[in-house]
Amino acid sequence: MFELTRRGLLRGAAAVGAALSPLSLIKAEAAEPPQKHPTMRKVKFEGRSRIRIGLIGTGGRGRSLLGDFLAVPEVDVIAICDINPDALKGAVSQITKAGKPAPATYGATEREFEKLNRRDDIDLVVIATPWDWHVPMAIDAMKSGKHAAVEVPAAVTLKQCWELVDTSEATRKHCVILENCCYGYNEMMVLNMCQQGVFGELTHGEAAYIHDLRGLLFATYSEGLWRRKPHAMRNGNLYPTHGLGPVAQYMGVHSGDRFESIVSVSSAEKSLTAYGKKNLKAGDPRLNEKYVCGDMNTSIIKTAKGRTIMLQHDVVTPRPYSRHNMIAGTEGTFADYPARIYLDSMGNDEWQDLTTFKERYEHPLWKKNGDYARKYSGHGGMDFLMCARLIECMRDGLAPDMDVYDAAAWSAPTPLSEASVAKGGSAQKFPDFTRGNWK
Repeated sequence: MFELTRRGLLRGAAAVGAALSPLSLIKAEAAEPPQKHPTMRKVKFEGRSRIRIGLIGTGGRGRSLLGDFLAVPEVDVIAICDINPDALKGAVSQITKAGKPAPATYGATEREFEKLNRRDDIDLVVIATPWDWHVPMAIDAMKSGKHAAVEVPAAVTLKQCWELVDTSEATRKHCVILENCCYGYNEMMVLNMCQQGVFGELTHGEAAYIHDLRGLLFATYSEGLWRRKPHAMRNGNLYPTHGLGPVAQYMGVHSGDRFESIVSVSSAEKSLTAYGKKNLKAGDPRLNEKYVCGDMNTSIIKTAKGRTIMLQHDVVTPRPYSRHNMIAGTEGTFADYPARIYLDSMGNDEWQDLTTFKERYEHPLWKKNGDYARKYSGHGGMDFLMCARLIECMRDGLAPDMDVYDAAAWSAPTPLSEASVAKGGSAQKFPDFTRGNWK
């Protein structure tokens, strides 16, 4: 991720405005701005033989994405940006070791990403920085005539969600959310099954990000410099997209359905405080921090078609990793961790292993690229497939699999869950970021 000093982070927060004060975060901000430009739904990329990339953020996540993009033959990495000189140097080395020319580098100030965006030899700006910077960098990239690809969550307030949507529509440039979990092997196979009607008419989904990140949150480098801060400011689902994105695609959200409302509750905050007391030395200033985000946040989303989605977030409880990926319909159910399927046609009461359905329903992207992806890419291969598919869409002049409306809607549970928790679990309306074009 984009490396920051504590002083730099504070300056950066000031630069993007006062939007992250606790009171402004809880405001619903759900009013729908008037549409001034045509929709970007199903709008195709221009089509080009080579894709020229600028990368902002060369920390751990940025360099991981860099490796995946470098593995795609049609990609040229033109310029990179990071205020951490060591991270920048490491990325340059990674590029040259891959046999590519050394890129232009930026990072003398926190606004040098603007110089990268102003270049006339870049088609796509990839943003792998701390959350607060995603929207300012993506908006600047689109206004500079570039498509933007943004790490998750794409935005942290509803106002920012609308800013992404309106800027994409005004500039006619795509803003793609880099939700790698949509390209997981299980997720893509189940998506294929949903689209072929295997589970019948879909009624309910479950999704989560349950990942013990206590060690990372208290690290004195990389994400530890900034990712703990929201736990002291916000009480809701801080990181919704990994679980929600795949379920949204199963249900065809924005292709015949949309999120309509959400209710949310949080447990007490205990685990992050307990971890600090157990692992920090006496006198460490972090012992004085007060956290407000409940250990477990649980939300229920209702869609326009009457479907429901249970969405959870917990990054502080000691337990194994899970995205709690589940989809149910009139003909059967899929549930992950472990991956298993039950279909009404089976005629028994036992789950069946997902691999039983591989021959018939394995997704074509995995059939074509799976061996390479598993061997060379992160997160079991999903990262490479995400990057390769985005480049394929840009090369062949296709519409992206995930557009700015997905980026907004999948990120919106953070401010909406926070507002619901603050109001005792009351229902909050989802904005229709597509302004009716989901139909």
